[in-house]
Amino acid sequence: MKDIEYLKKYLANKDDLNSAIKKLENGEPVQYIVGEVDFYGIKIKVNKNVLIPRFETEELVFKTIKYIKKCFEKPIKIVDLGTGSGCIAIALKKKMPDNFVSAVDISKEALAVANENALLNEVDINFYLGNMLKPLSGKYDCIISNPPYIDYDEEIMDIVKNQEPHLALYAKNKGLEYYEVILKDARKYLNDQYLIAFEIGALQAKDIKKMAQTYLSNSLIKIEQDMQGRDRFIFIYNAR
Repeated sequence: MKDIEYLKKYLANKDDLNSAIKKLENGEPVQYIVGEVDFYGIKIKVNKNVLIPRFETEELVFKTIKYIKKCFEKPIKIVDLGTGSGCIAIALKKKMPDNFVSAVDISKEALAVANENALLNEVDINFYLGNMLKPLSGKYDCIISNPPYIDYDEEIMDIVKNQEPHLALYAKNKGLEYYEVILKDARKYLNDQYLIAFEIGALQAKDIKKMAQTYLSNSLIKIEQDMQGRDRFIFIYNAR
């Protein structure tokens, strides 16, 4: 019923609504049917080439803005790794327009959606095609990422498993693959004063903290919870 009310909000035409309800009954997520979501106060277009943004990722943006204000006194360079729809990068640019924001994704199709969303929201973001840090050069102050973090053996809801892009969901090494990919090379791309902000799986905090201590020793590391009280975010930084 909640999803049908969501459809009614966006689809005034009765024939379009009936068609959408049939898609809903066949297991298609309501966000893909409508083609957009509200994310952190902005409109983000979505399709089957990108992950549907979650509330937890809005929390990541909210918390990251607080850490940026804590760690830096002037405009900074931010890069969003595995940007998907571009929701994180676009929200950060909208809320902190003086900062320079870049974004990376390995999927051409996802980057097409992200570019469309940047135009829709009238923000200037540099997009790069490639795997995490690889296409980048130069130094950044903040790395942010909500990378794929679901283990291939982990049970997830059918509507997610069957509808959303596996490239954006699954990772090797018990879901930890991309955290290590980022952390092992992060220092090459970071200025002396830095912030790394991750969304993580609820049981991954201990392992990711250990990685951070290995690759970025002497960093401050904070694990924070989502609104359900689950470990969901980790912030690694060298504060002023």
